[in-house]
Amino acid sequence: MIDSRWFLEFTTDKEASLHSLEEVLYTAQTRYQKLEILRLGSYGKTLVLDGKMQSTELDEFIYHESLVHPAMITHGGPKRVLIAGGGEGATIREVLRHPTVESVCMIDLDEEVVEACKTHLHEWHRGCFDDPRVEVLHEDARRFIAEGDEKFDVIILDLPEPMEAGPAIKLYTKEFYDEVAGHLSPGGVAVTQATSVSVNNMSAFALIHNTMARTFTTVRGYWTSVPSFYVPWGFVFASNGKDPKGLSLEEIGARTGRLNSPLRFYNPEVHHGMFAMPQYLQEAVKHEQRINTDSEPLSFY
Repeated sequence: MIDSRWFLEFTTDKEASLHSLEEVLYTAQTRYQKLEILRLGSYGKTLVLDGKMQSTELDEFIYHESLVHPAMITHGGPKRVLIAGGGEGATIREVLRHPTVESVCMIDLDEEVVEACKTHLHEWHRGCFDDPRVEVLHEDARRFIAEGDEKFDVIILDLPEPMEAGPAIKLYTKEFYDEVAGHLSPGGVAVTQATSVSVNNMSAFALIHNTMARTFTTVRGYWTSVPSFYVPWGFVFASNGKDPKGLSLEEIGARTGRLNSPLRFYNPEVHHGMFAMPQYLQEAVKHEQRINTDSEPLSFY
């Protein structure tokens, strides 16, 4: 914050966005990161971690529906779902729209963030933490997946961006994706948020995409626009069989029609549109030769 009236977010080392600051609802330095819940003039309530906007009251539904539903719909009937990250609870909210879901396990390292979101961001979670199908654990997601033996139909990686010395730095590596693949049920699918796909900042997305492609046989990058992020945002779907691009409009429509509450963003046409990759992004993925590894984890910022 530059003074009491404005919130300044540095999106890269060359760019920043400025927002009118209406109210500071909560602030804390947790064990892992700086936490702020603010009310901004254009976007309403906003979750900020380490100075970066994570989601806003105005448009969080676009991000969370885009993260969750392509994977869940492609699977077709998920029962057991694992979420790594997702402290606001909105990812759980979207998962629970699917009537086949029997259990959701959310692993979020920072208990203080989750508790603050429970208190201040009811618009996000809408009480889903109290659903009897939901279990929330506060531990390292990498360790939980590596040491556990449970299998999941869908694994959703709703993680912070991998900044140097940050808690998520080794949650985007080849070794981690191998562990994720080992905890998928037959026919299981995974998805991760994959940072910006802006024309001037594509390398992180390409690196995540190509790292996942070393583990999974079917890898599909996709993207959408989230206004508060100021840049188009990427995601990567991965499986060893099921392909979101293979679904017809009719199939997607039938599956979304079975959800227990209506959506505000995702629909069959949006599904196909999100998987249409611009040529510049296809070229970035084609030309990126590196992969991310435990021995040399790459900070994207």
